[in-house]
Amino acid sequence: MGRRRFLGYLLAAPTLAVAAGVTWESIKPDSAEAAIPSAPAPEEAFDLGDLQDLAAAPTSHLISIQVNSDGTASFAVPRAEVGQGMTTAVAMMIADEMDLPLDKVTVTLADARPELVFNQLTGGSNSMRSLWVPVRTAAAIARQRLVDTAAAQWKVPASELSTKGGVVTHPSGKTTTYGSLAVPAAVSTLTSTSVLLKPSSQFTILGRPQNRIDALDIVTGRKTFAMDLEIPNAKPTMVRRPPTINGTVTSVNNADEVKKLPGITDIAAITHGVAVRGETFGQCIDAIRALDVTWGPGTVDDESDDTVLAKLKAAALPLAVPKLLTSSIDAEFTFAFASNSPLEPDCAVADVRRDRAEIWASLKVPIDAQEEIAQMLGLPTSAVTIHVTQGGGSFGRHLFHDVAAEAAEASQKMGKPVKLMWSRTDDFRQGRTHPMCLAQIRATYAGGNVVSYEQRHTSVQTDFSHGLGEMITATAAKAPIAGNLSFAQTIFELTQSSPYNFGVTTQLLNEVPLTFNTGSMRNIYSPNVVCAQELVVDQLAAKMGQDAVDFRRAFLRDDRLKAVLEKAVDVGDWGKSLPDGVAQGIGLHSEYRGAIAVLAEVDCRPETVNRKIRDAVTGPRVTKALIVVDPGLAINPRGLEAQMIGGMNDGIAMALTSSLHIKNGIPLEGSWDNYFYTRQWNTPLEMQVVIMPTTTGKPGGAGELAVAPAFAAVACAYARATGTMPTSFPINHNTLGFEPYPAEPSSPQSPTDGLDYAY
Repeated sequence: MGRRRFLGYLLAAPTLAVAAGVTWESIKPDSAEAAIPSAPAPEEAFDLGDLQDLAAAPTSHLISIQVNSDGTASFAVPRAEVGQGMTTAVAMMIADEMDLPLDKVTVTLADARPELVFNQLTGGSNSMRSLWVPVRTAAAIARQRLVDTAAAQWKVPASELSTKGGVVTHPSGKTTTYGSLAVPAAVSTLTSTSVLLKPSSQFTILGRPQNRIDALDIVTGRKTFAMDLEIPNAKPTMVRRPPTINGTVTSVNNADEVKKLPGITDIAAITHGVAVRGETFGQCIDAIRALDVTWGPGTVDDESDDTVLAKLKAAALPLAVPKLLTSSIDAEFTFAFASNSPLEPDCAVADVRRDRAEIWASLKVPIDAQEEIAQMLGLPTSAVTIHVTQGGGSFGRHLFHDVAAEAAEASQKMGKPVKLMWSRTDDFRQGRTHPMCLAQIRATYAGGNVVSYEQRHTSVQTDFSHGLGEMITATAAKAPIAGNLSFAQTIFELTQSSPYNFGVTTQLLNEVPLTFNTGSMRNIYSPNVVCAQELVVDQLAAKMGQDAVDFRRAFLRDDRLKAVLEKAVDVGDWGKSLPDGVAQGIGLHSEYRGAIAVLAEVDCRPETVNRKIRDAVTGPRVTKALIVVDPGLAINPRGLEAQMIGGMNDGIAMALTSSLHIKNGIPLEGSWDNYFYTRQWNTPLEMQVVIMPTTTGKPGGAGELAVAPAFAAVACAYARATGTMPTSFPINHNTLGFEPYPAEPSSPQSPTDGLDYAY
């Protein structure tokens, strides 16, 4: 950013309040040279994060930092905290620019604010990128205003004053605290100003490892989620759900009888189920099991894995480059449905009255939630208050407000406040999924060069009905003619690119409009696209008689990717001697203005693959993992390291174990015990994260950056260890490995006592 001045505003308020102005960043694609250069993809010049930054910029001045009379600073961040550590990073920005101790900065989550338009969306690993300049600008202006106020009181030049630890000091020995200046520094009318931001050489907090500001609350159980809220008379509520996705209620045949069960206060049919309100969740579960419901059809009742895959193959766009005068590799990969259920069960509290509504939930697009729920309730948007609560994970799940809408609908129909919780089985069967998809690739090569690279990505449609966070784009995404597909194409083009000089390169998307409940699970398209690509890169290297790393060196066209690759090769000891059945694999990825290399070691020896834990065959084990990342400026290296480790475990799950099996319109998985996310037995005993020095001076996106290359590295290592390239993921998908729960819960009077359904 050099030393440009940034615009901001002093806001009319009782104590000092400051907001940033509009800023614009220049965007330039990286250049590359190679034997047969590939044209830059749109993502390299202007990616999804750039789009989000520009969309957010016009309303940046509407989010402000408040300096309080006790010397603290407060900021209600218009993003969701779902465990990624975003609030800690924002607090660090404010503390560093203001010269405040970190423990004197309070960051809360803002309620839904429709006036922010596109500036209250959490997704696309964009929060730090979009908040980096506005938050620091507001903080720097706050510090400057406090200094100017002290200078005026002491009748000395502001240039003679310094700040540290929330105290303003003059060489004469005079001192005053930010708290004592908060009221005198306030203004009565909106005032524009400008400021220079700190150069990175003066950072004292940013770029240094910090513990999370909410760490103590997390480990002591004091962190407050929606489930922990004590809203007056908001009683536990759960939903009996249909036996197929998006089924509807035809009739409730024994509502009066069930309402007489202990503790049950209300029963109401809602859009996709029957809500039951009681004194305890246990009583709600008993009532749910006792209900006799006649169901209408869902949206995908006749679909199973095989039927969906057939539709994907029929819809795949053709590969265009003929195999004339060249050799080629043709490959096809299948990726199963996967659940993006977070560890915290979905929960929302709703209190709907005749003329107003108040809702509490973990929401990543609260503006859209507010507008749609208001429409559903028949209330003006201004009459619906949406409070954003802390979330116990998201993985794209909280881009959708299903649980908040259900709570609002139940509260309205019952005329009482509710605390509505989904069960684990609800999350897995009726929640959001990463869609099944198909990747087809043709790479042609001749004379030691890759002449063309074609990749066709065919997917069940990814639901983008949340838009970019507000009603306009959300409505556009739901348009009946190519609305969602047009949105999907935009997202695909702004996130996907190949880092290699492979001559004529095309990456195209087609989506099949099957109405599963899908969503943007971490990294959206990239994990599947990159895994397929890196497997084919290994095949190309083998066909040309080259080492996989040497081949990548020769064809990479991005200097940052080359740097992380070399570091990974060095630190990870690429090519070392390993036993038969054990191998290394490498995966590269560039997205969110970051670059990353993952080197994984996988043990596929028979004694490893066939060992049992609790009578379950465990399969391959990832024994070592190295992640080398260049995220731009690492705001909090400790938080970044945690993000990378989380992404690595996601990649292992996608490659080896985690998927949903669809049969007759419903997933067979019903809880974490039969959805095999990465377990302790296949988590690397050795995992290392190396953070490269920044070459950009500003943060890129990091939240999802590690998922795709981790997936690819594990898949490539598995291929090398077994001598066979896997083409279906996860590799254990065809082995069910559990006894599915029934499609509906049985009643308490059944021989199994209702325990065969996971509530």
